[in-house]
Amino acid sequence: MSNSPIDVVLIGGGIMSATLGALIQRVQPDWTIRLYENLGEVAQESSNPWNNAGTGHAALCELNYMPQAPDGSVDPAKAISINEQFQLSRQFWASLVASGDLPEPHTFINSTPHMTFVRGRDNVRYLRKRYEALKDQPLFSDMEYTEDPAVLGEWTPLLTKKRNAKQRIAATRAASGTDVDFGALTRALVDNLSNRGASIALNHRVRSIKRTRDGLWRLKVRHEVGHTPHEVTARFVFVGAGGGALHLLQKAGIPEIKGFGGFPISGQFLRTSDPKIVAQHQAKVYGKAAVGAPPMSVPHLDTRVVDGEASLLFGPYAGFSPKFLKTGSWWDLPGSVRPGNLIPMLAVAKDNFDLIKYLVGELLAGRATKLKALQEFMPTAKSEDWELITAGQRVQVMKKDDKRGGVLQFGTEVISSADGSIAGLLGASPGASTAVPIMLDVLKRCFPEQYEGWVPTLTKLIPTMGRTLNDRPAEAEKVMAATAKTLQLTR
Repeated sequence: MSNSPIDVVLIGGGIMSATLGALIQRVQPDWTIRLYENLGEVAQESSNPWNNAGTGHAALCELNYMPQAPDGSVDPAKAISINEQFQLSRQFWASLVASGDLPEPHTFINSTPHMTFVRGRDNVRYLRKRYEALKDQPLFSDMEYTEDPAVLGEWTPLLTKKRNAKQRIAATRAASGTDVDFGALTRALVDNLSNRGASIALNHRVRSIKRTRDGLWRLKVRHEVGHTPHEVTARFVFVGAGGGALHLLQKAGIPEIKGFGGFPISGQFLRTSDPKIVAQHQAKVYGKAAVGAPPMSVPHLDTRVVDGEASLLFGPYAGFSPKFLKTGSWWDLPGSVRPGNLIPMLAVAKDNFDLIKYLVGELLAGRATKLKALQEFMPTAKSEDWELITAGQRVQVMKKDDKRGGVLQFGTEVISSADGSIAGLLGASPGASTAVPIMLDVLKRCFPEQYEGWVPTLTKLIPTMGRTLNDRPAEAEKVMAATAKTLQLTR
């Protein structure tokens, strides 16, 4: 490998690095790019389809984006914001499909109605309020609502078959929802990166990142096959290593990472590929999280299409593991403790005892308990039809807080150095679904001098970049129809 500085080094072979690489190649095609992935394939951690829900998060069905306030009101602002972000991702993917840089869209995205399903009088009342707040919003205009078991049975029979007729239920349905195989999408993006001249180094682990005297970054890298070490220098580094990002940003020594910690949450899903069961359910159905449960533990019964085969996935069942990656080390959590983040981490532990108790309870839950949770969605579920699979690790952000010492943040956060020469992403959901707007933010933060010159190219790829759709109904309908046609979606 050459000793010349690489313009852009991407660490981690997931959807974030792949998206950033794709954007950079189009705005600055003369820059050299190298992607390092410590496993033998890309998209094996959080981007792997069996490690995530693949929902195509557009806030159509996820209740945690519209919590009920103490006064009983619901505010659609965050749900609208998430949907706006997903529209940017859709536009970018559609542009790459149209140019032939991504394969047939059905290989990574498919129309799958998004539904929300609740039980009990109070939850029904809340869901009705949520529907009333969203139904007139242009980005949610296809949303339907029902409290009628017969209608719900037409939408997806598995939710109503053999259900207690006296139970109060309600559901919303948005036909514009999607199922996204982020593993397939990541692989396609990385293949295109390689075809356009980027270097893809699999089985290569970045061991350390240090600033050089001339302002570059020196990376010590080890080939995992044979443990051969080498060094490279880079002008810009993006750490898109999922749960591994915190360690590497800490090793880089940038002051912006001080005070940040990671709270790992593990998970499992029940899965069935029985054609008779799968045929009765074409939707992603989200419920309401249990008291004390983290947002990413909202139960959902999902249609998944992976490598052309449809399955149903239910979960996630949350748990705790100190690993920051599914293939990580048991020392990941203790190894991340620093003097600067110890107080925030202790504050989070003190203030989130109920969450820790919940995660331990989930970890100790047996198969019968897991099946019972599934049967609350699907009363006819039988244990022998479902297999238990291990999901990916989620590392939630812990950060300093002046009032409380530290807070646990559910979401994603971009960390970048003052000079913009290194950046990384911490956190989880909505993550992959909003990869495009998150990586646009990285470009704007880290390349302020070049960014304005890149805007025309970016706008061709993402026509509504920089403006919103929900307050422009006619444009929203036009843009969604255009991306739906290119991506072969229903809406």
